[in-house]
Amino acid sequence: MSNVVLKDVHKQYQHTKVLTGIDMNIEDGEFVTLLGPSGCGKSTILRILSGLTDATGGTVMIDGKDMKNTPPKNRKVGMVFQSYALFPNMTVYENVAFGLKMHKKPVNEVAERVGRMLELVGLQEKKGAYPHELSGGQQQRVALARSLVVRPKVLLLDEPLSALDAQIRKHLQVELRTIQRELNMTMILVTHDQEEAMSVSDRIFVMNNGKIAQAGTPSEIYTQPKTEFVANFIGRYNVFSKEQLEKLFGTNIAISAHKYAIRPESIHLQSRVSSYPLRALAGDSVMNGNVIRTTFHAGDKSFTAEQLHHRASAFERGTEYQLFVEPEDVIALS
Repeated sequence: MSNVVLKDVHKQYQHTKVLTGIDMNIEDGEFVTLLGPSGCGKSTILRILSGLTDATGGTVMIDGKDMKNTPPKNRKVGMVFQSYALFPNMTVYENVAFGLKMHKKPVNEVAERVGRMLELVGLQEKKGAYPHELSGGQQQRVALARSLVVRPKVLLLDEPLSALDAQIRKHLQVELRTIQRELNMTMILVTHDQEEAMSVSDRIFVMNNGKIAQAGTPSEIYTQPKTEFVANFIGRYNVFSKEQLEKLFGTNIAISAHKYAIRPESIHLQSRVSSYPLRALAGDSVMNGNVIRTTFHAGDKSFTAEQLHHRASAFERGTEYQLFVEPEDVIALS
């Protein structure tokens, strides 16, 4: 178990800035996700923490120790990649035991720790199988067990589930979170999948262009985005200018801001005394699992509204509707 601190970390390749002013304080036993689009710098942070890449500037500390000039093998940091990188000529048992044997652990200790890890990831019955005999999800669990068995202080996960199909990915998300809690281990996950970040994290760092756009719990990030980027990236928010919103509502907005965000599920048909009304023309509706998402048009502005499928009122395309939004659901963006 270990805490991780990054202070004013920068990374630059020649004239290209990859990271700028990264500050993080990750607590012992915390599950943190770095979330953002491709190229935002999140994987570079993992490489810096693991020692595979040097920071251009700033301080990296693990368990209270400055990692400057500390080689990867001495950092006690585990890493799981998108590619499983299993040894094809070794069994599941041999793959998981590899790191312990490299550290010259006694045979009895190797057997005990490997057995424990295979039980934890649910692969006891597959210990004699080779990687090509396993499914993708099983291979990823072997890679996870191999990293955990050496008892790293911190486990880094670089999009480890992105190559799996949706059903297996959701199942492994639950397993990963269960394992993390059972071991009380500090884990840092990199992903561009918002749903994955929301389902496993204690805290999320949303990244954009090499900077931290916002940090907070999943609930804080989802319900209170601070910028237009976070609103657009994390929850399919509708973003309006002050002029657009006041035109739609037909009244002045009390809170002054450059732009405003409204979640699709906050636009509804029921009116309250305090509701903002808006009239809009229904466009196409799309079913997305248990949610129906409908596009509406009002003047030159389009926005989406979402309803749970089993409660949804059918919006007829081309028909004008009276919709409502509560004042507390209008979020001012910086």
